Amino acid sequence: MPLPLMPKATAVWLIENTSLTFEQIAEFCGMHPLEVQAIADGDSAIGIVGLDPVANGQLTHEEIARCERDPSSRLQLAPMTVVLPKSKGKSKGGRYTPVAKRQDKPDGIAFLLRHHPVLSDAQICSLLGTTKETVQKVRDKTHWNSANIKPRDPVLLGLCTQTDLHRMIEEAMERARREGRTLPEATTEAAPQR
Repeated sequence: MPLPLMPKATAVWLIENTSLTFEQIAEFCGMHPLEVQAIADGDSAIGIVGLDPVANGQLTHEEIARCERDPSSRLQLAPMTVVLPKSKGKSKGGRYTPVAKRQDKPDGIAFLLRHHPVLSDAQICSLLGTTKETVQKVRDKTHWNSANIKPRDPVLLGLCTQTDLHRMIEEAMERARREGRTLPEATTEAAPQR
């Protein structure tokens, strides 16, 4: 059962302003009845200001009155009236790469540049969690470690998943077809089979 916001403060308010039983308040607030009794006795939650669950839309006066009349009934949270905004997609946030794998990113970039030239710099950045500046330096061979960069598959390095790589390649190929560009040979061979 979902709990109200700030359960202890809600319990304090219910104790002070209603004639509900300790069991009803405890079940509604997700507490033990003895803890609610300790709050009522002044042994616990000293200094906590009560939070009115009616004012913030978690309960109604009718619900409280119904439970006051019947000690065996239980309080029910009021349905949410606030419309939550919808997310704009699967946002995972920033991608963390362990320190041991960070040195492998230039190798993965070199692999993608060589074998999947249809991928844009932004797609490579999104896929590997790198910057456009790093992609450009690997492409121009001006990276500080360019003498030691060996193109290696980023999937095998653990920098991305095969599913994500195939999805990015399909998106890039679709974009190239829409724009009427010819697809590079390496990309058409490595494209996933349907």
